[in-house]
Amino acid sequence: MSDSYNHLTVSQSNDVLHVTINREQKRNALSLDVLAEIKQAFRANADDPSLKLAVLTGAGEKCFAAGGDLKELDSVRSVDASTEMSISAGAALDAVREFPLPVIALLNGAALGGGAELAMACDFRLAASHARIGFIQGTLHITTAWGGGPDLIERIGSAPALDLVTSARVLSAGDAVEIGVIDAVAQESLSMLLEDYSSPMLAREAHVLRAMKALRLAAKAKFTAHLRELETELFVDCWTHEAHWEAAAKILGK
Repeated sequence: MSDSYNHLTVSQSNDVLHVTINREQKRNALSLDVLAEIKQAFRANADDPSLKLAVLTGAGEKCFAAGGDLKELDSVRSVDASTEMSISAGAALDAVREFPLPVIALLNGAALGGGAELAMACDFRLAASHARIGFIQGTLHITTAWGGGPDLIERIGSAPALDLVTSARVLSAGDAVEIGVIDAVAQESLSMLLEDYSSPMLAREAHVLRAMKALRLAAKAKFTAHLRELETELFVDCWTHEAHWEAAAKILGK
């Protein structure tokens, strides 16, 4: 835990790694710096033998994570730059996906756009009753970019995933549980739900959890690996299209 972070709070409690996106005033938006720190935090702790579990959440009670910072990404316009951005940000989420122990996303609030992709990069998603999740990329005339599309398809199937991304519908926590996007919703406090949900995992030995996660990663890779390259290609086509820039300009107030 010696690494320092500007946008995250990273700590360890017993055998659990806690990573919190600490940008409440910015809706915990996933800037490139935030993504780089998420990658750093999960990579730096991947080999810690004392860990059994990781928990990823956002500061406050409104947002788990909003999507990418449109102001920051406004200058990313060429095919090469867009491809590099997609691959670089996707690598940050890969650090979460490939963490060798189970990762729980604790949805303290809305997970939208890139924030929904980050939530799907985790193994499990637990949500506060007021939390929401939505793949709203279509409102900007773009697709998923960081592996969230393949993750969603692998989780709930291609037809339901297509419905979510084309409608850009924002799901309540309860509705998300019904279709399998979220695993459980807190009836009381989110911390109590986390304790109840994680206790069976924490009863296992660390090396056993690593073995179980390795099998899961191998199975998932066989399904999603070929989809990632296609997702990047399709995203770049959409990102560099004039329709995207017109939609972004409206949001930015240009």
